[in-house]
Amino acid sequence: MDSSIIQTIAVYALPVLFAITLHEAAHGYVARMYGDNTAMYAGRITLNPIKHIDPVGTILVPIAILVSSSLMGVGAFLFGWAKPVPVNFGNLRNPKKDIRFVAFAGPGANFIMALMWVLSLKLQIVTGLNEPFFAEMAKAGIVVNLVLAALNLLPILPLDGGRILFSFLPSSAAYSFSRTEPYGMIVLIALLMLGILPMFIQPVVSVGLNVLTLLFNF
Repeated sequence: MDSSIIQTIAVYALPVLFAITLHEAAHGYVARMYGDNTAMYAGRITLNPIKHIDPVGTILVPIAILVSSSLMGVGAFLFGWAKPVPVNFGNLRNPKKDIRFVAFAGPGANFIMALMWVLSLKLQIVTGLNEPFFAEMAKAGIVVNLVLAALNLLPILPLDGGRILFSFLPSSAAYSFSRTEPYGMIVLIALLMLGILPMFIQPVVSVGLNVLTLLFNF
């Protein structure tokens, strides 16, 4: 493995780790706020990434994508996942309504983390800290979190966007839509393999980057 690939992994390691795992922790925290303590009893409402790591989805898949994209000299569309936080929607005080807040918590956490990485980069610029590695890590953190937020907001079950859509549908339509969940990941992987998925994600990421650049001039 050459030095450029090792450097790429080093730059992306922390941003990817925290983007994926804190996304899951946010689901558990908001679920507890609305009456479900399942994640708390499972020890998943924590900022400790180790509690949320899926060896394949959090480590192997992102590394494989970064390595293969570096070897082929193309830009990577980062993809990965953590262990899903257990949520018993039946325990929520108003399940049909509250599910939307639990679902949005994950992408919301990613938006907040993107903002924190922007502030980190801005601080480096303002203080005159000329450290390319940390600057690249901050930029990676911004993009990774915007990508994961956009990805999870797609209206496909079991993604967060699918659960948000479910919460707004009339009961009969919501029931019919819920029956698509077993096929959601197959659809998502097919869109990824066909190169279609980035077409849905990139516009959201571009808008996010433009807004953050406009607000913070980084």
